[in-house]
Amino acid sequence: MKKYFSKSYEETLKEFNVSKSGLSEKQAKENLDKYGYNELTQKEKATVWEVFFSQFKDLLVIILIIAALISMLTGDAESTLVIIAVITLNAVLGTVQHFKAEQSLDSLKALSSPTAKVIRDGKKVEIPSKEVVPGDILLLEAGDMVAADGRIIENFSLQVNESSLTGESESVNKFAEVIESEEVALGDQKNMVFSGSLVTYGRALVVVTSTGMSTEIGKIANLMEETQEKATPLQVSLDDFSKKLAIGILGVCVIVFFLSLRTNNMLDSLMFAVALAVAAIPEALSSIVTIVLAIGTQKMAKENAIVKKLRAVEGLGSVSVICSDKTGTLTQNKMTVKKVFVNNRFIDGEELNIEDPVENYLLKSSILCNDSTCKEGKEIGDPTEVAFVNLGQKFSLCELELRKAYERLSEVPFDSDRKLMSTLHFFDNKYIMFTKGALDVILDRTKFIKTPDGVRNISYEDKQNILNANRELSENGLRVLAFAYREFPENKNISIEDEENFTFIGLISMIDPPRKESAAAVANCISAGIKPVMITGDHKITASAIAKQIGILRDGDRAIEGIELDKMSDEELRNNVENISVYARVSPEHKIRIVRAWQDKNQIVAMTGDGVNDAPALKQADIGIAMGITGTEVSKDAASVILTDDNFATIVKSVANGRNIYRNIKNSIKFLLSGNASGILSVLYTSLLALPMPFKAVHLLFINLLTDSLPAIAIGMEPAQGDLLKEKPRSRDAGILDKKFVLELAFEGLIIAIFTMLAFYKGLGSDNNAAVASSMAFATLCLARLFHGFNCRGNKSVFSLGLFGNKFSWLAFIAGLIFLNSVLFIPALRNLFEVAVLTGKQIGYIYLYAFLPTVIIQIAKVIIDFTTDKKEKAAESNSSENVEKAA
Repeated sequence: MKKYFSKSYEETLKEFNVSKSGLSEKQAKENLDKYGYNELTQKEKATVWEVFFSQFKDLLVIILIIAALISMLTGDAESTLVIIAVITLNAVLGTVQHFKAEQSLDSLKALSSPTAKVIRDGKKVEIPSKEVVPGDILLLEAGDMVAADGRIIENFSLQVNESSLTGESESVNKFAEVIESEEVALGDQKNMVFSGSLVTYGRALVVVTSTGMSTEIGKIANLMEETQEKATPLQVSLDDFSKKLAIGILGVCVIVFFLSLRTNNMLDSLMFAVALAVAAIPEALSSIVTIVLAIGTQKMAKENAIVKKLRAVEGLGSVSVICSDKTGTLTQNKMTVKKVFVNNRFIDGEELNIEDPVENYLLKSSILCNDSTCKEGKEIGDPTEVAFVNLGQKFSLCELELRKAYERLSEVPFDSDRKLMSTLHFFDNKYIMFTKGALDVILDRTKFIKTPDGVRNISYEDKQNILNANRELSENGLRVLAFAYREFPENKNISIEDEENFTFIGLISMIDPPRKESAAAVANCISAGIKPVMITGDHKITASAIAKQIGILRDGDRAIEGIELDKMSDEELRNNVENISVYARVSPEHKIRIVRAWQDKNQIVAMTGDGVNDAPALKQADIGIAMGITGTEVSKDAASVILTDDNFATIVKSVANGRNIYRNIKNSIKFLLSGNASGILSVLYTSLLALPMPFKAVHLLFINLLTDSLPAIAIGMEPAQGDLLKEKPRSRDAGILDKKFVLELAFEGLIIAIFTMLAFYKGLGSDNNAAVASSMAFATLCLARLFHGFNCRGNKSVFSLGLFGNKFSWLAFIAGLIFLNSVLFIPALRNLFEVAVLTGKQIGYIYLYAFLPTVIIQIAKVIIDFTTDKKEKAAESNSSENVEKAA
């Protein structure tokens, strides 16, 4: 990449074979053929059908398709239709989610300005921005969107807002001079302009150096294409679980098939294997996880967090690192006066005494030598100048009334070369020129100093005190402006030559302050085991000051700049990343490197941001969080979560919600798998003993899709238990199938299977009635799993959780009872689901055998609750004794 900032504009013009008169139409056409249109391109996207059919590549889905084919060959039309309907619905849901997530580049394209003013053949013309080519001479004025990257040729006080690219809230003062350096951060390339940024002040003549995908925004577009979206921990766990489950099911089905050949023919043996596959695969798992996540998103939306990608909900609960932008995320994105140095002392801006003549002069000069205003709550103008207007309002000084009373008679506008602005007023019965600007420029031209006792000559000691004050303010990350004035005997048109012989008034410092809730949110993150990291385009000193104030930069932590990061290899960054809490003056590529370094450390990373420059890192992160108010459309499209209040504290609430949702999803999965395990164990038992088939495939589909779905969803709506933010984030490697989880579901599945088989034997009776036995086993398994929904609400007993703590569990149980009894007693449904007519006594046994597993499981939970409470009390007692001994 050529570094045009280090070349003179004459060299740049020569390289593109152009003068200030612009390209000829012939040259423009040749360059258009050579470089292409000034627009962002993207890789060809997969078609709807390609995405749809890719949903069928999952191994569990393939097993179900095979089961459906076997059912069709054996004439079992009901099972075939139900299985096909389930897998088709899942594929449709997956396809919709895919296309909702692929919108980032469309928004990047929308950033391009529709037209641009250029000079062609010596004439000013307006052309579509996509026809701008390298070598074009671009005319920029206040309000223009920059159409392409370029080197400034002529500068007339140009100021450009590059916050969407660099993250800096302040407009950048531009110049045309060469920058004598080989390595300069994007935000410091002040003789360059960049596509997608906004001209806020002044005008300039620019030679275009890059268009389309070669611009800085184009680089971001490339990064977006190259960046792979990270699977959330739940996706990883479910994918891993699905593979293991599929392999296990295939193995067991093969065994059952060969075992059943002893007593059945080939087709019956195949149907037996199909029944087992249907029993083992939790068909509704994907749909239930989606529904539980969707319910979670509704709750989070009420708390100002809109979740675009459902699985990001539980991903938030796993986050162990939050990489946050500074401007507008942790700060208010509003310059505010902080400290004032006046009368040789520091005071807070809000503690100015307007009765004091010097402090009165300082405050009024900051409002009069100022072009910004606030109308009906709307702030118009440079953020720095707006800060002075806001300060005046706190002392009941309206800028409009003040400027009317002391009318501006003449002015010398701000110039980035002079670093000064001056305005002339009839003030205090004198003609006074107020000047504001850089201290080094003003102090060199100052001869006097205003004090409460009057004006006197400024001494060397005065100047040293002022310089020390300026250094102290700057070291605390504050932006400092100096104020001075000069008296004239009569009204005149002031000029640059008049900016001398100043009388010094004072210094005013400003900062974009932290949000009030940022410090508390950071503290909550740390207590939740989450590492907060600040990544910003701002200067290191300013970023560090804010980071210390809100608790991100703590003892032992480091703050580094993008140039330092460039010198680090990926390995060095990985080795140091845990000790670096602040990154300043960074580019989009840096943000991705930082996120990847944490991910290489096996951490789950959330990235917050609002600018175009944040988009690739938002996509690379495990969870991308965009700002809803200040965020660009690009960042919102790239993110998984959007904060409607732009409040960092909302993330903490979202983490708590995410942790609770993951816990509930895991409990829902345990409910489904333990129930399916009972079905598998029942089928295996009858296969080994060469007994009749305990269930028809349609029985198991009825249980899995109808009576199991509602309790699983109800479990997913269980209220939060305990203080979730005191738990540490779970590891990326922590799968769903941990040892404790497997033992619990195996135990619960075995208990339900035992009582299901007791019902089976009761139905089989002395006359070996296979139809009644199958019907009783089906009804018992179905009802036992409905009762089991209460067991899976949490790890504690229902008495600890509250018997009526989750009303949805009761609604799901009642609905399931209605479904089951409809199948048992309504003849048409009884025939459809192949259920035999049962006696009242047999129904009574079904209810008894279905309820007893829950009694046993609840007794076990009560014992565990009692033991756990006893251990916790003993631990608390030991801790208290240790504290007393230490005291």
